[in-house]
Amino acid sequence: MRTLRQVLRATAAALALLTAGPPASAAEPPRVLASISPIASLAAAVMRGVGEPAVLLPRGASPHAYSMRPSDARALASADLVLWVGESLEAFLEEPLQTLGRPGVAVELIDTEGLTLHETRSGGVWEAGDDGHGHGHAHGHSHGHADGGSAADAHIWLDPGNAIVLTRRIAAELAARDPARADRYRTNAETAVAAIEALDRELEQTLAAVADRPYVVFHDAYQYLEQRYGLFPIGAVTIGPERAAGAQRVRELREAVVSRGATCVFREPGFSPKLLDALAADTKVKVGVLDPEGLDIAPGPDGYGELMRRLAAALTGCLAAGG
Repeated sequence: MRTLRQVLRATAAALALLTAGPPASAAEPPRVLASISPIASLAAAVMRGVGEPAVLLPRGASPHAYSMRPSDARALASADLVLWVGESLEAFLEEPLQTLGRPGVAVELIDTEGLTLHETRSGGVWEAGDDGHGHGHAHGHSHGHADGGSAADAHIWLDPGNAIVLTRRIAAELAARDPARADRYRTNAETAVAAIEALDRELEQTLAAVADRPYVVFHDAYQYLEQRYGLFPIGAVTIGPERAAGAQRVRELREAVVSRGATCVFREPGFSPKLLDALAADTKVKVGVLDPEGLDIAPGPDGYGELMRRLAAALTGCLAAGG
């Protein structure tokens, strides 16, 4: 049975032979492949009326725990444009993209100029001033370990300001590859930007009602949302959902839940809620569900708005009820 690397190389070689002849018809838009649903939704808004991007991860699959299949390798090799966040989120893509050997096809979106980036926080209890309650910190566009610091948190799409930057970046990448439709991509992008700006105002108003309610999350995926709207997280069970948390951390968080008056703890779909159930045991804290990647949302042009509204509804539904 062939390995994923062999599938990638064979598919890339076959494509090279096909593209060595006459250029493709101008009627055919670029084949766009996005790694995850939120990015695909932004791309779909830019491509509205032209084409539809494909999504690499199937619905319900998390980039934190995904393994490539041969069909994924073929989809990757046949794409004209691959949109991914970066190795800190989709680590499983790093080697396949290198094996593909097609420079300029993959766009690592976390490198986009103009993004607001926040450094990855540690798990456990966050002290006052470190929990993102009303504090935003822009770090330019570098996502490396600058000056010995932590890598940037990869959940960049959860800040609507970043979603606007990403939408315009996607439009520019498509325009460069498909000049005949460049104006259409740019017009679509500005329509999408206006919708995101309206969404931002809506979320600000919705979340203001629970901004002072402390809570705990399963893994530290939400600080872009938290810092955008001044929310009040006090800690995370783990940095990433694939990393197990020890009993001591659960005890520390449970103490913080009680001493700091946390209203809710939030788990995520696809991961065992046992730790969170233990954290909420013998307290009056409610258990809610947050889904930062929209695992069950269809990645159409309206998917991003649906994702963000669902997050806001989950937060307000649990935090307001717990107050």
